Amino acid sequence: MLRPLLTALILAASPALAQNVTFGGMRADISAPVEVAADNLSVNQADGSAVFTGNVVIGQGEMRLSADSVTVIYAEGGQSRIRSLEASGNVTLVSGQDAAEAEAATYDVESGNVTLTGDVVLTQGQNVLTGDTMQVNLESGTAQVQGRVRSVLQPGGN
Repeated sequence: MLRPLLTALILAASPALAQNVTFGGMRADISAPVEVAADNLSVNQADGSAVFTGNVVIGQGEMRLSADSVTVIYAEGGQSRIRSLEASGNVTLVSGQDAAEAEAATYDVESGNVTLTGDVVLTQGQNVLTGDTMQVNLESGTAQVQGRVRSVLQPGGN
């Protein structure tokens, strides 16, 4: 189905233009536990950092974020609360029927915002939207794409 906000993208081609779109078709529960699976984990006891590598998959409710490598940034006060996750290499963010690919992403766990950077490609059914960066608010299910925004929209009863 063609999402109503995507119809505004037909004329999107200006480098300075930012486009608002829906993402995931639902609101994500940003208070749900964050689950991480990976082939390897490296922990630095000196600074408390943790780096997951190899087929990393992060899940929180319906949201899935995968990447080659993810660094966990803990909030002040120890490793009891995650502040953010820094993903790099073959990053894919999936929520509902929507999927976005990028070179890197930062997930601010507390706010529920994901920023994807580097050759972002958003796929919603047969519709495709590309840009330099995309900010996704998982709680509201909205996204904003910036940079050289381009879209391919399929006509018909989508």
